Amino acid sequence: MYRTGIQKDTELNFIELLKEEATFEESIDFKSYPKPNIRGKFIFIGDTKFTIKGVSYGAFKADENGKEYQDREKIDMDFELMSQNGINTVRIPHTTPPRHLLDIAYKYGLKVMIGLSAEQYVGYLIDRKKAPDIDQIIREKVHTCLHHPALLCISIGNEIPASMVRWLGNKKVEKYLKRIYRLVKQEDKDAIVTYVNYPTTEYLHLPFLDALCFNVYLESKFTFESYLYRLQNLAGNRPLIMGEIGLDAMRNGEEKQAKTLEWQIKSVFHTGCCGLFIFSWTDEWFRGEEEVMDWEFGLTTKSRDAKPALYAVSSAFENSPFGRYDTWPRFSVIVCVYNGSDTIYECLDGLLKLQYSNFEVIVINDGSTDNTMEIASTFPFKIIDSPNMGLSHARNLGLQHADGEYVVYLDSDAYPDRDWLSYMALEFESTGFAAMGGPNIIPQNVGLVAQSVNHAPGSPNHILVTDRVAEHIPGCNMAINREKLLEIGGFDPRFRVAGDDVDVCWRLQEMGYEIGLAPSALVWHHRRKTVGGYWKQQLGYGKAEALLEQKWPKKYNEFGHRPWEGKIYGDGSTYLAALSKTRIYGGVWGSAPFQSIYDFGRKNFQSVTLMPEWYILCCMVLILSFFGFIWKPLFLFFPLSLALTFIPLSLVVPKIFELNPPFLKNEGYFQKKKFQFLTIYLFMIQPLARLTGRIKYNLTPWRRFNKSFFSWKIFGKLAIWTENWIQPDIRLENLETDLSKINATVIRGGDFDNWDLALKGGGFGGVRLLMASEDHAKGSQYIRYRITPQVTTLAKLCLVFILSFTFASLIDFSLFAFAGFSFLSLIIMGRIFWDCSIAAGCSVHAINKQVSSNGE
Repeated sequence: MYRTGIQKDTELNFIELLKEEATFEESIDFKSYPKPNIRGKFIFIGDTKFTIKGVSYGAFKADENGKEYQDREKIDMDFELMSQNGINTVRIPHTTPPRHLLDIAYKYGLKVMIGLSAEQYVGYLIDRKKAPDIDQIIREKVHTCLHHPALLCISIGNEIPASMVRWLGNKKVEKYLKRIYRLVKQEDKDAIVTYVNYPTTEYLHLPFLDALCFNVYLESKFTFESYLYRLQNLAGNRPLIMGEIGLDAMRNGEEKQAKTLEWQIKSVFHTGCCGLFIFSWTDEWFRGEEEVMDWEFGLTTKSRDAKPALYAVSSAFENSPFGRYDTWPRFSVIVCVYNGSDTIYECLDGLLKLQYSNFEVIVINDGSTDNTMEIASTFPFKIIDSPNMGLSHARNLGLQHADGEYVVYLDSDAYPDRDWLSYMALEFESTGFAAMGGPNIIPQNVGLVAQSVNHAPGSPNHILVTDRVAEHIPGCNMAINREKLLEIGGFDPRFRVAGDDVDVCWRLQEMGYEIGLAPSALVWHHRRKTVGGYWKQQLGYGKAEALLEQKWPKKYNEFGHRPWEGKIYGDGSTYLAALSKTRIYGGVWGSAPFQSIYDFGRKNFQSVTLMPEWYILCCMVLILSFFGFIWKPLFLFFPLSLALTFIPLSLVVPKIFELNPPFLKNEGYFQKKKFQFLTIYLFMIQPLARLTGRIKYNLTPWRRFNKSFFSWKIFGKLAIWTENWIQPDIRLENLETDLSKINATVIRGGDFDNWDLALKGGGFGGVRLLMASEDHAKGSQYIRYRITPQVTTLAKLCLVFILSFTFASLIDFSLFAFAGFSFLSLIIMGRIFWDCSIAAGCSVHAINKQVSSNGE
C-alpha cells in the first residue's frame, strides 16, 4: 500500500503535540486583523492587494519527538533574513507547522501557506481497513493554525503521484480532494484553500478550489511562459499561484541559477500570476529522516550564506510585479454610456484609482435622459455629449478624440482593477497583437439574479484558439491599437447595441492581425439584475447575430450559426463541458511529463439540442401530435415532444447543480437551491429570447438570400471563348468579387473540395460552381463553368421525414393524412428548387457580367 511521510502509529501523537503548540498569544488581536480574501484573480489582505513573493521552507529533520520546525532561533534568523530581502510569504509544503512558526512569521510581517499533506493519505482510498480517521486528522491540523494573522492560505495537498491517480482514477481522486476541501471550509469558511498540482496530473478537474496552484520546473523561457498562459486558462477567474519554481545550482551553477530565477520571476508576474514560491530557501532539505545531498536549489547554503540567487531574487521582487519602465504606452480609455446613472460613478471612480500614469479618459454620453451627464461631470475627465446614435457611433466618436497609442473600451457598467492598464501594457509591449482583451468578472455582493445571469449562457466571454491568441474578445474590456482600428474604419454604425465587438475582431483578423488576451487585465462587470433585463439583452444579441450574418454570410452555416473555432471561457460556459469529447493524454505507461485533457470537438447531437432552433423543432413536433385526430399514429409525437424538450435540460441541469460559486459559501441550503433553479430557468428562456431576436431579423433556417436573380435552369454548363488570357485563380477571384457585389452569399471551396465556389440561395438549397480553363494559341482561353445544385442538410432531413410519413399514411389508407403530407412534400421540393434557382441566377449573372466587361 502506498504511504509517504508520517506513519499511522505516530499520527495521533503528532496531532496531540500540535494541540499543545496551539496556544494564542494574548498580544495579538485576531478579530481586528484583516483576513486574506480573493477578489477575481488576486488575493487581498483586507482591502490591500497582496502579491505573493515567497519561498518554500523545509522539510527539515524532525527532533527526537518527531516534530519539525522546533529550532525557534534558526526560524527567527531565517525569517528575519527573508524579510530583509523582500520575501513576504513562506510555504511549508509537507508538514503542518507548529503555531510558534506562524508567530515568528507574524513578527517579521511574513505570511504563511501551510500544507495538510492530503497526498500522504491517498493510499487509504485503496486499503480502507487500515485507514486512520483522516477527517479528524485534517480538522485537527486546520485547528492548530486557525485564525492566525500570519496564515495566508491552506494547501490541502501537494503532488499526488501520477501513478496513484491512474490507479485510482482521476474522478476518485477529485472526489477525495473535494472532500478534504469541504472539511477545511467547515473549520474555517473564510480560509483560502488550494491544492498544489503539477503538470503530470494537470488533467485533474478541481473547480471548487479557491485558487489554482502548480509546481512548474522549466528552463526555457518560451516554454515556461507558454505553460503559464495555459495554466491561466485553466485557472479561469481564479488566482494562479506558482507553488514551486527553481533551478538546481549543483548541476547548473550558481550564476545560471540566479539568472534563471530572475527571468522566471518576471515571467510569472508578467503573465498575470498573483504570486510565486521559489524552491527553496536553503540547500538544507530532508526527505523523511534522510538529508538530500545531491540537490542545491536553495537561495542560501546549508549554513545560510547567501548565494547569487538570493540577490537576484531580492532585486526581482523589488521590481515586481511590473518593474520599472522609462516609457509606458499611452492609453485612451473610452467609456460610452447611455442612461447609466446607476453604475457610471462606480466606473469613473475605478478609473481614478488606476495605478497607471500615462492615460486619458473620454466619456461619451450617448444621449442619456437620466442624470448620467451630471454625475460624469464631477470627474476630471473629458466629457463629450452626443445625441443617441448607438454604441458603435459613440465608440467612433471617442476614437476621433483619442490621442493614445491604444484605445481601450470600457462599458459604463464595469470598473477596472487598479492594475488593469499595467497588465494591458505588458502584453502589448511583449507581443505584436493588434487588440487585447481581458476577463470581465461579476462584482462581489450583487443580487441572486445577477449571479444566476452570470452563470447562464449569453454572458460576454472571450474565445481562444490557443492559450494566448483569441478569436473573439468582448467589447466591455477591449483594447485596440489606434492606428490599426483607424485602418479598418473603426466600428460599423449598423451595430447600435451589440455585435460591434465581433465585427471589429473579424475585420482585424481579415487584415491579418492577431488578437490576444491579457489574463489578469480584469474589470468588474455587472450582469443584468432582473430576469426582464436578461431577456431584453438576449433579444438584442439575437438581433446582433442577424446583422452579423447579413454582413458576414460566409462565416455562418446553413442553420444560421457561427461555428467558433476556439474554446469559450467564462462562468457562463460551464455547460459546454457536457458537449465536448475529451481524452486524457498520459503517454506510454502514463510517463508523459505534461498530461493534459485534449478536446476532440463537440458532440454534434448534444450541440444541436442547445441551439435556439431546437425550440422550433419541439413546437413543430408538438403541433404535429395534434393532427392525431386525423391520423392516430401522430399522437405518438406528443411524448416525443416532451422528450425532446427534456434533452437540453438533461445536459445542463447536472452541471448547474455542481456549481458552487463563492457568494454561496455563507448562504443556506434554500438560497443555494434558489440560485440553481433560477439559473436553470434562465437556461430555458435564453434560447427563446435569442430565437425571437433572430426570427424578427430574418436569421432563420428557412431564410432567403439574394432574390434579385432567378434561373429556371439549376444545373448545366457554360462555355466561353476569350482572347483575353487571365490566370484561372484571378478569374475566380474576380467572379467571387462580382458575386459579392450583388450580395450573393458565396463560399470558397476548401482544400479537399472538388468545387471552386458555392452559392447559397436560401436555407434549403444553393449551387456549386466548378471552373476549367483550356489555354490556346495567342493568349486565348476556353473557359468552362459547371453549375450543380446543392440541397442543404436541413432540406434533406425535412424531405426524408415528410416523405416517410407520406408513404406510411398511404399504406395505412389514411387519405387525409396522405394528402396533407403530400402537399408538405411539394412545398419542400418547391422551396429547394426556388433556392437553387436563386443561386443559379446569381451565378449566371456574374459570369455574363465578366463576359460583357471583358468583351468576350
